[in-house]
Amino acid sequence: MIPNPLVKKLAASQTVLGVAVRQARTVDIARIMKTAGYDFLFIDTEHTPVPADVVSQICQAALGSGIAPIVRTPNLERVHAIHALDSGAQGLVFPHVENADEARHIVDICRYAPAGHRSMAYGLPHVEFASHDPRELMDFVNRETLIAVMLETPEAIERCEEIAAVPGIDILHVGTQDLSAEMGIPGEVGAPAVAQAIERVSRACAAHGKVLGVGGCYDPEFIRRYVTQARARFFVVGSDLGYLLGAARAQSAKVRASLETLG
Repeated sequence: MIPNPLVKKLAASQTVLGVAVRQARTVDIARIMKTAGYDFLFIDTEHTPVPADVVSQICQAALGSGIAPIVRTPNLERVHAIHALDSGAQGLVFPHVENADEARHIVDICRYAPAGHRSMAYGLPHVEFASHDPRELMDFVNRETLIAVMLETPEAIERCEEIAAVPGIDILHVGTQDLSAEMGIPGEVGAPAVAQAIERVSRACAAHGKVLGVGGCYDPEFIRRYVTQARARFFVVGSDLGYLLGAARAQSAKVRASLETLG
């Protein structure tokens, strides 16, 4: 049985860092990002059309590399969640969760009984496709699967206490890009209004034993602030697309600047 490294780290009150996978379509991204120092892959199927078979392959490569495969689903539908979980994901992040009813629906489709009504599947990659006692398998998978819900609107922030109270949800993840846009201050992820929203979610998390996550915020100073002031511990701090474009742009600019000195 392959444990989820994030479960142990979060239980020890460690801060974990993830990288969004948007462009990569090959399994080597798992070991590359593990070597780069990340704790988890944030495989984004909401904003990019990553095929299900590619998600499965990357998840299984991650399971063997010591970096947790976490999948952001495109929506709250059961089929997307089950495909990702049965293909090797050790956690799911659900976008645009607005209330406790939606959070309870998520738990229902992601947790095995008695916590939910997830359909049983055998030969899971999480246990190297081996056969196990059903009770033992269900307990292990329930324990090692992280479920995060994204709060991305002022309305969701207003309901954060009721969302945090739902058993079976592990992480409340504030999506600062969409939240700031909804507030009329797009991109201002360090704005006082955004910070106040994060602090409110932080209090809800503390009251109900949940982990606070912050997404869409890449500035180290903002991240440091949210760790120290809001006790956030789950961050997505970059993407493969951003790193590829940034490094490529920097190299081309450096070489062109050097060539300009030739006259």
